[in-house]
Amino acid sequence: MEAYVIDCLRTPRTKAREGGSLAEMPPAKLVSRLVDALRENQTLDSVAALTLGCVGQLGAQGGNLALQSKLHARLPEHCTAMTLNHFCASGLSSIGLAANACALGQYPQVLAGGVECMSQVPFMADKAHYYQDAELPLEERYIPVALSADILATKEQVTRDELNGVTLRSHQRAAQAEGYQQSRIAVRDADGKLLADQDECIRANTTADSLAEMPPGFEAMAKPFQAILSQREIDYRHSFANAPPMVDGAALGLIAGAAGKTRARARILGWLDAAASPADSLTGGMAAMDALLKQLGLSLRDIDRIEFMEAFAVVPVLFERRYGVDPEQVNVGGGHLAKGHPMGATGAVLLSTLCDVLERDDKTLGLVVATGAGGVGSAMVVERMK
Repeated sequence: MEAYVIDCLRTPRTKAREGGSLAEMPPAKLVSRLVDALRENQTLDSVAALTLGCVGQLGAQGGNLALQSKLHARLPEHCTAMTLNHFCASGLSSIGLAANACALGQYPQVLAGGVECMSQVPFMADKAHYYQDAELPLEERYIPVALSADILATKEQVTRDELNGVTLRSHQRAAQAEGYQQSRIAVRDADGKLLADQDECIRANTTADSLAEMPPGFEAMAKPFQAILSQREIDYRHSFANAPPMVDGAALGLIAGAAGKTRARARILGWLDAAASPADSLTGGMAAMDALLKQLGLSLRDIDRIEFMEAFAVVPVLFERRYGVDPEQVNVGGGHLAKGHPMGATGAVLLSTLCDVLERDDKTLGLVVATGAGGVGSAMVVERMK
């Protein structure tokens, strides 16, 4: 695939709450801050499309958010704008579609990524009919990812100690990596006042004892889904600490075809979306990874660094258990359990982080894996340009 990541930037991930650091920043303007930062080192006159992943497309994030972002960012009039929802894989899917378009010569350059401001549009705020669709077979109905995580942990006999272990490691690594965040920009308001310049959910003082003291957190969410849950064994194991915090954040990549090779940070070797069983909701990312590596003739042994979405603690536990991957190659700067999960932006955030760690550690091949509700998943392999 002749597609290249010229650059990929992200905002800090800030706590999604009233009065939060980015709670008053309209999502379209948050994206425009990333475009401004890209402009400092790149010429964007050839950008022909802007594609944004966003899950909660209503209110502040409704009305084709990509189009609003294009206007606020003063992108060229001829630039098309599209917002897509592939649940938590949206940001990576957006970049993958951009890579396809550039590799085919359809567009010279595309801006792609995602944004989610959960302080303004909370999780499941769209109240979709799908969430309670009784016409679907029980095994295909929607289950919130928190409940899916506990179902999966029960089915796979993942212990609370294992969940806490990957959570503790995520916070420890994230705290250690705060000094190296090359692609994370500071966000300021229109008057130049600093709003955010660091990820806010990292708890450097987290300990095994403090995690063990936290009770399971998601049983109260189960009541509207009893018809589904009655068909499945579920032992509530995940505490709130074993879940990625809800945050505000955005990330954006500048993707180009062969003409961008000489100034790129990475080449996209391949990308793939995939689907897994809705009953095992959080395994779609692994399905995408398996299919993509097979397509490229690679194995995990060939990969130097992996950014694997920590979509609840059960997922990284199963990844390491099933594949025997070296933990020292995975999420070396911490992951979502520490830094938070801006749903539609997540895949693009992970690609940005992957570019950073490949450069920091002088490594070559990197893998991003994103997963989400309903069995959705996405994966991408990149090669650092030296």
